[in-house]
Amino acid sequence: KQKTAYEIPKRDWSSDVCSSDLYTLLMTASAPIAINGTLYKSIPYDPRKDLAPVARIGSTPLVLVVHPSVPVRSVRELIALLRARPADFTYASAGSGTPQHLSAELFKTLANVRMTHVPYKGSGPAMVDIISGQVPITFEVFITALTYVKSGRLRALAQTGAARSAHLPAVPTIGETGVSGYESAGWYGIFAPAATPQAIAARVHGEAMRIMRTADMQNRMAELGADPAADTPEQFAAFIRAEIDKWAQVIRASGATAD
Repeated sequence: KQKTAYEIPKRDWSSDVCSSDLYTLLMTASAPIAINGTLYKSIPYDPRKDLAPVARIGSTPLVLVVHPSVPVRSVRELIALLRARPADFTYASAGSGTPQHLSAELFKTLANVRMTHVPYKGSGPAMVDIISGQVPITFEVFITALTYVKSGRLRALAQTGAARSAHLPAVPTIGETGVSGYESAGWYGIFAPAATPQAIAARVHGEAMRIMRTADMQNRMAELGADPAADTPEQFAAFIRAEIDKWAQVIRASGATAD
């Protein structure tokens, strides 16, 4: 098998631990860490107590898109339309409690608008009905929506991250359009058990950052519509605490549940 540039090389870890010691790592998306604790009535773990954040390696902002039949070309126009006709519009998501759903609910709260949620079993079925105009609005990840935006089958109004993405540099963020405080993105990170020695976590973090800086990984992230991240373990831990608190408020306000 040809070796790729982002494989972790074999090396001697004995300067940190005995060679017989083994450590389990977890790579996961944001939902099991920042969302599920509130979305479900009970989960068998507490991410704040049971896991040690090691490295956030990337984020995946979403894009707010509408079917071309919707007579708006900006977020401000969409907000005005939704306020004028609060009972007339629905939005699709990949399912209850997904980042797509909660991103829309955060928008509804901060923009003070109403839309009716139509949950689907995944992004695929949702996009079929969005493209056909059965449901006029959705929040979707770049990799799924980008082809349809570029072909003109969907209209991109804004992206959900804190800064504009290179994938759609001409499309503003929702925060730029006047919805103060709006920011939403899925993310991926590496975790270790809570009792993992700091030296091991620091070593893994360093290796992860080295791999993320390689051209192969940078190109692959771009292909997936993801933006690289480079948090320290301490920054990642603070970020997670803020994410848990933010999405807990959104879930409770929306009444979303997975049970």
